[in-house]
Amino acid sequence: MSVKWQSEQQTDHSETRSLSGEQHPEWTQAELILPKSKEAISLRLDKDIIQYFKRTGKGYQTRMNAVLRAYMEAHQGG
Repeated sequence: MSVKWQSEQQTDHSETRSLSGEQHPEWTQAELILPKSKEAISLRLDKDIIQYFKRTGKGYQTRMNAVLRAYMEAHQGG
């Protein structure tokens, strides 16, 4: 699951700061995004790419998916 936030221009942060001045997300403005179903595949990647993502810790496959999704969305063209 992930949460989608409003853009900075749309968000009023006046009530989202703690007494210490720390900024906190406005949870009432969050949109819950349920995960899409996944498909198991066999994929051959360069060893250094796999090592890099594994070093980032638990959830590295999810991060790899996010990178691929961002690339796909950037190149789909309107």
